[in-house]
Amino acid sequence: MPLILVLGIGFFVTALLYASVGFGGGSTYAALLALSGLDYRVLPLVALACNIVVVAGATFRFARAGVTPWRGALALTAFAAPAAFLGGMVPIQQDAFLLLLGASLVLTGVTMLIPVASACDGEPTGFAKAMPFIAAPIGFLAGLVGIGGGIFLAPLLHLSRWRDPRAIAATASFFILVNSMFGLAGQLFKHGPTMFGGAMVEALPLLIAVGIGGQIGSLMALKVLPLRWIRWLTAALVTMVGVRLLIGS
Repeated sequence: MPLILVLGIGFFVTALLYASVGFGGGSTYAALLALSGLDYRVLPLVALACNIVVVAGATFRFARAGVTPWRGALALTAFAAPAAFLGGMVPIQQDAFLLLLGASLVLTGVTMLIPVASACDGEPTGFAKAMPFIAAPIGFLAGLVGIGGGIFLAPLLHLSRWRDPRAIAATASFFILVNSMFGLAGQLFKHGPTMFGGAMVEALPLLIAVGIGGQIGSLMALKVLPLRWIRWLTAALVTMVGVRLLIGS
């Protein structure tokens, strides 16, 4: 089976699973590309572009439904987005990149297992006020290794009772979208338009795969499987890939 077809299937499934729980899947896209042997410098370019494709639709739907808490979401991204741009600009060696990527995947798997309350009980904790400052290092990591960062932010927002679950999901989608755009801009500044253009041409089938998978995931997957099953399955998959990367690095 051609490699691009195998990757396309992997990207489709990843987008479907992540979109069904409100995320983009950037770290898993990058990991799949790393396991395929692709030049590690290209991984964040493709992963962040795929993130943008997956979460753009969800961000639009949340905004149209009027559930995005724009003041809070903009405050978080105002701290995170510049850091994502800086992270994208930072040169990094292959071994360090794969180590960070593998560790971020394992951490992603752990965060996916944190229970999400069906309602926001009680007033926000004092921890909620510190979230914009916590968003900055998440943004830096996002730009550095090609993730959106929402997978790390959302559990912290839930634990701090920052907003209700729907508002947090909308904020996570917007956070991923903006961080991915700024991180991609930083990567483009670092590597130049030639590498970016070549990467996008080669990745076109993958972008199409995540676009389809993301739409199906956000619109239909939750009607097929219970939310907790999807979260557990996604956590298991990303943890296995993360451990595989850590062992290989």
